Formats: sequence, structure tokens, C-alpha cells
Amino acid sequence: MLTTKTLFAMFAMVQLSLVGCSKESSPAGGSGAASTGPSATGATGTTAESTPAKAAKNLTFALVSHANAGDKFWDVVKNGEEQAGKDLGVKVTYQGSGDPQKQAQLIDVAVSQKVDGLIVSMANPEALRPSIQKAVQAGIPVITINSGAEKSADLGAMTHVGQTEKVAGEAAGSRLAKKGLKHVLCVIHEAGNVGLEERCAGAKSKLEGGKVVNLQVSVSDLASATSTIAAKLQSDPSIDGALTLNNAVAGAAVNAIAQANRPTVTLATFDVDATILQNISAGKIFFAIDQQPYLQGYLPVTFLNLYRTNGTTVGGGQPVLTGPGFIDKANAELVQKYIQQGAR
Repeated sequence: MLTTKTLFAMFAMVQLSLVGCSKESSPAGGSGAASTGPSATGATGTTAESTPAKAAKNLTFALVSHANAGDKFWDVVKNGEEQAGKDLGVKVTYQGSGDPQKQAQLIDVAVSQKVDGLIVSMANPEALRPSIQKAVQAGIPVITINSGAEKSADLGAMTHVGQTEKVAGEAAGSRLAKKGLKHVLCVIHEAGNVGLEERCAGAKSKLEGGKVVNLQVSVSDLASATSTIAAKLQSDPSIDGALTLNNAVAGAAVNAIAQANRPTVTLATFDVDATILQNISAGKIFFAIDQQPYLQGYLPVTFLNLYRTNGTTVGGGQPVLTGPGFIDKANAELVQKYIQQGAR
């Protein structure tokens, strides 16, 4: 009969044997837990040394935007991209230029660096077409964001992340129409940006019996934008509304309405920040359309990582919508805490 002491000794020997087997079956430098991941040869034909988790750490994704200097909207996009990089353990880079030719050059540089994925905003799709097609031909997956949804698939992008600009403009126009507005300024802050023109066209289509007039300013010169808007309001007393397409320009419009002494002009805007929320609460801004720029930075990095690590795609040929959503007095306070975190 085996004694208790003998049984204990045999049990200890079995435990030591199991620990030894576990160490031998783990990848070099890994732990026993690593053996619960993908098999040594998966659907992508990778070995245990290049499992998705390990491969992800060596991935680099580049975001090239059409951002102009001083446009805080893109700071939030960048925040989303950087957080996704941290969460997924991948390297991300960000560069931008409001000049389409310079933006194309930045894309060319990213392609020459053989990045693992490219994220591009397309305010001027045709100017970027050759550069984006070079990326696609080089085998670099491309995701477009923010602007250019209608051209995304045509240029070979996997999907588009953002809002459909015409639909967002129609939503804004419907709200302004319900308020009874008849003559609205649509303030465009980037010359040649097709997405901004689509917003104005969408608003115009819903302002039945009224009219929408486009007004060009520059987001890089807010003092001049204030003067231009104020002059237009002073010269035409029939203007009863203004729709700005950027949060910084909305601040300029608030000042312009005060300068022109036109307190009855209804102001609405696209995009939000802390000052926009304060003006909504104070009744100076009717509403803001939120396209959630943080998601426009975060989601593409996630999608590219999924594609590179297990071959999945998102969207099914349709854009992944991040808006439009409305912020007004009813929910401004709720959004405020996320603004402070840099996530809205």
C-alpha cells in the first residue's frame, strides 16, 4: 500500500513535469498562456512567431489630413488616432496640409516609407487621386475619412469613415426650416473643399421657400472671417440665419453677429468644442452638428489593424457613419465632460 508520503512525492513529480512541458511548448520569450492564441499556422499562413498580437506591434499606420493651421477639429481626430495606437500597440503618425498638392506629397512620402496602412481625408479627391492610387498599387490598404465619401471606393479605398456631407447638410437645413428661417448664410472656411460645398447644397435643398447663400472665409484668419460675416449681415437685413461649417468659424460668427448688431440672426454650426457648448447653453448658437471626429481617428486605425492581423474588412462597400448628431440645449451638458477629455 502507498503511504501518504509516497503519494505526495509522486504528485510533486507530476506537477514539475507539467511545468516543464508548458515552458517547452511556449514561443521563445513567451509564457504558457501564449499557447492559447492562434495556432502555429493559421488562415494567413503565419507562424507562431508572427501571431496577430506580435505582428501588430510592428505595424505603422499613417494619417494624412487636409487640416489647415489652427483647425482644432483635427486635434480631436489626432487624439483618436493616437489613443487607438496605444490601445492596439501599433505605431501611428499624423501629418496634414490644407494645400492639396502638399497633402499629395505627404501621401507620397508615406507610400515611399512602406507604411502598413494609410488614412486620408479627401477634401479635394481629384488632386489626391494619383497619390492614393500609388498607395493602392503598392499594396497599402487605404481608408478615407471625413471628406470624399463619394469618391472613396472609386479610388480603391477599403472604406470611408465619417458622415455623408449632403445628408448632414440636409439635416441642418431641415432644422433651420422648422424654425422658419428664409435667408441663410452658409459660411465655407476652406476653398475647394467639396464636402463643405455639399453641406451647403444639402441645407439649401431643405430650406423650402427660402435661400442659402455661400460665403467664403478662411479658418486660418478668424479675425478676417469675423469682419467678412459682419459686413454681410450689415449689408443685407433680410439675412435671418447663418450656418458655419466649423467650430472655430462659429466663434467668429458669434462675434460677427454682435458687431453687426443683429441679435435676432439664428446661428447653427458643424462641430463642437467647449466654447460652442457654452454658446449653445447661452442661446447664442441654436445647435451644433457633431460628426464625432475622435471616431474618425480611432476607427480607421482599428480597421487597418484588423485587416493586417486577420484579413477582415469593415463597411461592406458602404461608409461607416460617425454622424450627423445634434447637440443643443437638451444635451450640451452631457457632452461637456467628453470635450474636456479631448474625445469630442
